[in-house]
Amino acid sequence: MRQVVLDTETTGLEPSDGHRIIEIGCVELIDRKLTGNTYHQYINPDRVVDDGAIEIHGISNKYLADKPRFAEIYEAFYEFVKGSELIIHNAPFDVGFINHEIDLLEKKGSIKRENIDVSCTILDTLKLARENRPGQKNNLDALCRHYEINNSNRQLHGALLDSELLAEVYLAMTGGQTSLTLSNSIDGSDGVETIRRLADDRSRIKILAATEQELKIHEGYLDMLEEKSGIRVKW
Repeated sequence: MRQVVLDTETTGLEPSDGHRIIEIGCVELIDRKLTGNTYHQYINPDRVVDDGAIEIHGISNKYLADKPRFAEIYEAFYEFVKGSELIIHNAPFDVGFINHEIDLLEKKGSIKRENIDVSCTILDTLKLARENRPGQKNNLDALCRHYEINNSNRQLHGALLDSELLAEVYLAMTGGQTSLTLSNSIDGSDGVETIRRLADDRSRIKILAATEQELKIHEGYLDMLEEKSGIRVKW
């Protein structure tokens, strides 16, 4: 399964107000493993970047002056993402901006181009985080803290760095460990045999379930911890 973790930076908040994309960053996952394959591009938006946006990402109008337009980078971007599942934090924001850029391309030319949510499937990690952690902060910084992912280099927002962090968050949020190495052999045959043996032995493992009384004692202990700490217990 091929997935692409994607993030954008923009001139402002609303494409309907004429705001544009100024940076796209993507990292590739195949079978839940980072491949090291990335796509990264700064883009000249042909308009002024809002001061409030510059405070967030630090990308100035002067820096973008000699960068290519979206029309010049679209084909390479499309080739990188097409057919993949896009993993995006707050997907409606980024998808809305990308589709807006595609619409502008169509207005300037005669070629019909698919919207990004037609070319790719979309997974919104913000929606997923809210389902897993209702009532809690679920921005990228908060999720990095929760899943103990080092984001000390993130002084400002940046599309490629944020995509790399989001990839780690997504993997932690949807299953933690992404690969299991059981052997140093080149072909991995020893590891495959070990996995088979563990699977065969699983039926012989005796499972001891907690009694109803033990569960009640455990719940009472958690209630006591919450009362004393003033913090909702997570386990």
